[in-house]
Amino acid sequence: MPKISDARRDARRNEILEAARRAFTAKGYQHTSMADVIAEAELSTGAVYSYFEGKRDLFAAVARHVLGRRNADLVEAAADGTPPAPADVLQIVLDGVLSEGLDLRLLVQLWGEATVDPEMRDVVNGGVKVLRGAFVTALRRWFEVHPEHAPDGAEVAAEELVPVLMGMGQGFIFQSAMLDGFDRAAYLDGVRRLLPH
Repeated sequence: MPKISDARRDARRNEILEAARRAFTAKGYQHTSMADVIAEAELSTGAVYSYFEGKRDLFAAVARHVLGRRNADLVEAAADGTPPAPADVLQIVLDGVLSEGLDLRLLVQLWGEATVDPEMRDVVNGGVKVLRGAFVTALRRWFEVHPEHAPDGAEVAAEELVPVLMGMGQGFIFQSAMLDGFDRAAYLDGVRRLLPH
């Protein structure tokens, strides 16, 4: 039996992740079964299980996949040599998550699962670590260009602002998912007024 190339293996894995994202978005984590994902992927059971151990592993992989791409968004935003301001950093990440078509309720579900499931907690902490690193890098670059906002240095300023920025992002996600009539634009306008610019 011929081996499939690494590129084809990666493409198949991404197809499964997209199918899982659609299935989880349609039914939520608790109500989605592996059979739902397999049907959405239009693959055999064996094909899906050759990439993922089960629903938890798949849900974690979807979250890592979506969050991992946010670093690339931030790098691209600074490609012209002008680092984005803190509010823009947050907006780039949130716009990227929204552009994935991911139902924000899934992230809230992931956080909820992480409070009672140590493996999901590890997934959340891993995703946050990646995102935190991307935020620190982007903010440090901005503070280097705007030292007037960083009296103790760019690295210190970035490290101090990251938890605040991440909290604002989580607030946006939670309120978008849970509150009817939440005004995303007004929220981001408020963030822009509060953060250094």
